Amino acid sequence: MIKMLLRTGVFALCAWAMPLPAQQPAPAPKTVDADPALWVVKDDDTTIYLFGTIHLLKPGLSWFDEAVKTAFDRSDELVQEIVLPDSQTVQRALVATAINPTGPGLEEKLPADTRTAYRAALAELGIAPANFDRFDPWFVATNLSVLKLVKDGYDPNNGAEQALTTAAKQAGKPVIGLETIEQQFGYFDGLSEKSQIAFLTDTLEHLPEAKQEVDKMVSQWSAGDTDGLAETLNEGLEATPEIAKMLLTDRNIRWADWIAGRMAEPGTVFVAVGAGHLAGKDSVQAQLAKHQLKAERIDY
Repeated sequence: MIKMLLRTGVFALCAWAMPLPAQQPAPAPKTVDADPALWVVKDDDTTIYLFGTIHLLKPGLSWFDEAVKTAFDRSDELVQEIVLPDSQTVQRALVATAINPTGPGLEEKLPADTRTAYRAALAELGIAPANFDRFDPWFVATNLSVLKLVKDGYDPNNGAEQALTTAAKQAGKPVIGLETIEQQFGYFDGLSEKSQIAFLTDTLEHLPEAKQEVDKMVSQWSAGDTDGLAETLNEGLEATPEIAKMLLTDRNIRWADWIAGRMAEPGTVFVAVGAGHLAGKDSVQAQLAKHQLKAERIDY
């Protein structure tokens, strides 16, 4: 489930996880060059670049340069999963989709054999159980995933979307969202309680190897290794078909529909979505082929 979160790129969840207790600042890292994959779809008067993002990255990774920066600079607008809203909008979305003020608390809903692992995960992150007790299992699962990675050195403020959004604002480019934060939270809130608890249970099981898995994924992304990235990201998908369909395939279809519609308008667009959406057999590129649109990889 940790890879699912980074794979599909539910950016709102990565950006709005609860804060960890204060950590000692890490020393400044050396700069490491990265060359993530970039594609283009174009006709006579429209060019759409497709760039796969990672929502949490460690400082020191140099990816916003070379062909990626050139494509961004040529673009008239930036399209991302969402335009991150203000804190009041986020709070309203959380109240509507993630909080249960009455009824059994979260720990009461968990299977008895899961409660020990749940408390151990909270203790490792320095979080009191009461902080999560009134939240839905999906919200706790996503927060534990993100907070564990933050503790291991990953930073949502250093993710690709943050850099792209900042650059777009500085250049006066409009930023457009394919979804809203209410939609992104709603994907998880629409799951049955049984599926949400299974989501949390799976997250707890794989939390110890989160850093190793994401390190591998970021390394493949940095090298532009799309085949390796697809293989890594697809591991375990069959165990959660409901979540995989909701977060990955269905969204790829909708986004390909949007891109196909946008091709009817002239201009140049930079589309940046979670890297998992641009890898594998059900990718956005595969869905675009159904519209007779070919996404070509840009070599650099």
